[in-house]
Amino acid sequence: MARIREADRKGGDAAMLFVTLLSTRPGNTFQEGVARRLQWEYPEGANVVAEYWLETEAPRVIAVVEAESMEPFGQIRMDWGDMFEIEVFPVVTAEQGLEMARQAMASGQG
Repeated sequence: MARIREADRKGGDAAMLFVTLLSTRPGNTFQEGVARRLQWEYPEGANVVAEYWLETEAPRVIAVVEAESMEPFGQIRMDWGDMFEIEVFPVVTAEQGLEMARQAMASGQG
């Protein structure tokens, strides 16, 4: 699996992290999903950091994906929307969140 790249590319938008939650729609089986997943690859522009398969129906799959836009998630929805309810959320790492908090606190102490 691909690693997170540093957001230091020149001339382009910095990549962001997203968490994608896929919850099984009624009538689909785990076996159907696995068979499809064996043949499927993430779309271009989606750099997979991690993918986890849970022992629950909601969510069934959690994927952490680095992307420069929401565009790859449209393709993921087209490919998997019949089998899963799909939610996508922008996220930051705990380290990034703590740094943002430090900066906010420092600027507020003026």
